Amino acid sequence: QVQLVESGGGLVQAGGSLRLSCAASGRAFSTYVMYWFRQGPGKGREFVASINWSGATQYYAASVKGRFTISRDNALNTVFLQMDSLKSEDTAVYYCAADPKLLAVPITANYWGQGTQVTVSS
Repeated sequence: QVQLVESGGGLVQAGGSLRLSCAASGRAFSTYVMYWFRQGPGKGREFVASINWSGATQYYAASVKGRFTISRDNALNTVFLQMDSLKSEDTAVYYCAADPKLLAVPITANYWGQGTQVTVSS
C-alpha cells in the first residue's frame, strides 16, 4: 500500500502559477504510476496528468497541455504538478493518485490522497 498527501494549493490570480506536491509513504514509490486529477465545483473528477514509473513518459489532458507539467522525484517519494498560466476554470480540488499500472481508465487508480484546494481568481 501507499499513502498520499497533497500540498501546495491556495489562492492565485489568473495568469499566475502554483506548484503542487504529493508525498508518498509506504511501499516503494518507484513502482507506482502517478496521476493528478481535479474536481471543480459541481463537476465530476477529471484526469489532469500522469507520469510513468521512471518519469520518462507523461500524459496530459487537452485542457492543461502546454500549461501544466507533471514530474517526479523517486528519491524524495514525491510527484509534482507545476501549474502555469492558470485560468479561473482551473479552480478545483486537486488529487494525486497511484497505481502499479499505467491504466487505460486512470480514475480506477487504487490509491488516492485527500486533495488540495486550488482557487484561481479572475
